[in-house]
Amino acid sequence: MIRHIYKIMIAIVCCLLAIPSEAQTKAEKNGWRLGMQSYSFHLFPLTEALDKTQELGLKYIEIYPGHKLGGKWGDKVFDFNLDAQTQKEIKELAASKGIKIVGTGVYVAEKSSDWEKMFKFAKAMDLEFITCEPALSDWDLVEKLSKQYNIKISVHNHPQPSDYWKPENLLKAISGRSQSLGSCSDVGHWRREGLNQIDCLKQLKGRIISLHFKDIAPKKAGENEQHDVIWGTGILDVKGMLKELKSQNFKGVFSIEYEYNWENSVPDIKECIQYFNKTANEIL
Repeated sequence: MIRHIYKIMIAIVCCLLAIPSEAQTKAEKNGWRLGMQSYSFHLFPLTEALDKTQELGLKYIEIYPGHKLGGKWGDKVFDFNLDAQTQKEIKELAASKGIKIVGTGVYVAEKSSDWEKMFKFAKAMDLEFITCEPALSDWDLVEKLSKQYNIKISVHNHPQPSDYWKPENLLKAISGRSQSLGSCSDVGHWRREGLNQIDCLKQLKGRIISLHFKDIAPKKAGENEQHDVIWGTGILDVKGMLKELKSQNFKGVFSIEYEYNWENSVPDIKECIQYFNKTANEIL
């Protein structure tokens, strides 16, 4: 009898753990997928980054090129040089933790001929998008391959001298081109460059494919960079950004890129997720 009750209790607990929060359900019903940018955990091998992503309850990850795999793969890194067997095993490892690898980036091609290798790799890994900063002279090739492989190109905005540091530059580069080409909106970099992040999102309406989402600290004298902070505690007006994305009917991946407290960022990221869920619940 006691054993039977114990089994029932275990089943109930499992069911409760499987039920997502109301806010997360609202977000996902709205087409908002909250995931991890693995660079947040670049001090750890990918095997551990996947463990941390699972611990956070996230189901999606964008892996940066060069992330050391770890585990039985040792110093092998995540890039288009991975053999087919390792590609298969990495996908299976992620899936075993309930995680889908949705993209890779930020990719910068060393030479034009590498683009075909990257698209083949992305297709083999079942990726939805490649986060990248293409050379301006490569756009014809990139557009052709994006259509051929049915993989989106999500252009990241590193600070100057990146060609894409402000939305006008990206829009000029992709004007008249396929809708599969768009923005990976790094909202923190925009603000650090003196741009208003919500205005930038408005400029890119209809062209936002994914985001490197974050909140950042106010600028302080003597500090080189405004570091990441727990969402809702910084200057980026996270709620305002989410409202703008809602008004645009955005559907896609919010990659959490938390570049602070590198050695122990999971507690901070948990608070970011809680803020995202709470805010999504309020505005959706």
